[in-house]
Amino acid sequence: MRTLDAIAALIPTLAGRIGAGAGASEVQAVVEGLADDAAVAVLREAGEVGRLVEQVQVICAGVIARRSSRDAGHTGLAQARGHRSAASLVQELGGMSKGEAARQVRVGEALLADDALVDGADPDPPDGGPLDEPIARDWRQVLREGLRSGVVTSAQFDAIRRGLGDPPEGADDAWAEAAAQLIDEAGRRTVEELAASARTIRDLLDPDGAEARFAARYEKRAFRTWFDQDGMRRASIAFDDEGGAFVDTIFNAALRPRRGGPRFVDASEKASAADLSVDPRTNDQLSYDLLLDLIRAGALADPAAVFGTRQAGLRLVQQITADGSPAAVAVTEDGLTALPATVAERHVCDAGTLPVTVDASGNPLDVGRESRLFTPTQRVGLAVRDGGCRWTGCDRPASYCEAHHIDEWARDDGHTNIDRGILLCRFHHMQLHHGRWHITRDGKHDFVLHHPGGEQNVLHPRLALKYAWGNIDPPPKRFHPTA
Repeated sequence: MRTLDAIAALIPTLAGRIGAGAGASEVQAVVEGLADDAAVAVLREAGEVGRLVEQVQVICAGVIARRSSRDAGHTGLAQARGHRSAASLVQELGGMSKGEAARQVRVGEALLADDALVDGADPDPPDGGPLDEPIARDWRQVLREGLRSGVVTSAQFDAIRRGLGDPPEGADDAWAEAAAQLIDEAGRRTVEELAASARTIRDLLDPDGAEARFAARYEKRAFRTWFDQDGMRRASIAFDDEGGAFVDTIFNAALRPRRGGPRFVDASEKASAADLSVDPRTNDQLSYDLLLDLIRAGALADPAAVFGTRQAGLRLVQQITADGSPAAVAVTEDGLTALPATVAERHVCDAGTLPVTVDASGNPLDVGRESRLFTPTQRVGLAVRDGGCRWTGCDRPASYCEAHHIDEWARDDGHTNIDRGILLCRFHHMQLHHGRWHITRDGKHDFVLHHPGGEQNVLHPRLALKYAWGNIDPPPKRFHPTA
């Protein structure tokens, strides 16, 4: 039986603490005796070792997949060992789920792919072409380098790769830049948020493709019900982009007090929020009852009875240039899901618009010291700029956030200006106030979080918003009108 002392020797904080032949119980006893900082250090160092081991795993998975191709038939590496596919063999050897094995194979194949395009000159240009004509940068190579260097894990690699998809013709450089920026974000974002950001950035860079993808997902919308073996009726829904975002806003608005929404609600809403918090029903049961209430009420629903004082609605953010031209893609305020401009145009007819003037970095204009709390209009500005909770690693959307004054209100400089406010979810807002953290900002530069121990971290906005405000121009159109 293999022991853990060899692995412990690779973890600096555990090195020398684990005896020869140690097993999991011995390691557990040592870790339980460590101080808090040391225990965190062990986990961080073990993660670094795990990334190296994972690189070996995905390389092996890629090699196995290459040697188990359809062309190899029954003589393929996996097939010769009684498996239908490379993923099946990887799953058995690694003791992992089917989905995890499939991901390792995907990443392994991508990592071993030939570097067909690199920066530099084309060594074999077409007839008549210049010998030193530069060719497009291979954006996939940027991802491979990130994985090989250990900057991103295989899960992060897969999320970025699948989220960005394949670029349109002539857009490899833009995709390479997007991949590089997503890799830079990987250390402070969850895998799920990286994937969502990559999909939104892809749509912002390729609005023509975004329209086609939106239409394709719309065609796949579906709803069906059936009875299971116990006679219970069950249902399955496949949402299109707009419908899914709309449903999210409805349920978020109704269940926000149960899901960690803002504490600062108006007086008329406090009682209903308190009642909902102590309601004995589970969140899933509350969601079910809300759905039936909506179906029963239909178009005659009383918004106050269903939602309280805050009626749900889908809010979209769309860039309008100085000459009045709208961007080809809009994003939802919550979740930053990209939607075609045609959807935004339709919502303008139904709900109108609220202009928010921003600079090139998405910073709204100041409103001034008008009140103790940020006004609803200012909250819109904060949502447009921040996209949600700015605390590193948090993915809470804007509707779940509270506006924090980085300057104490009681002091003379505690203005309720957008420039001096930042969105934080309820948990991190309370963490900041009760844990003696504080946030500073120099003018309109980055917000900086100061740890009580003296550490500092930059609080970055969502990467998708940087693209929405023109951080990278979209590639040229692929089709041009004839003369």
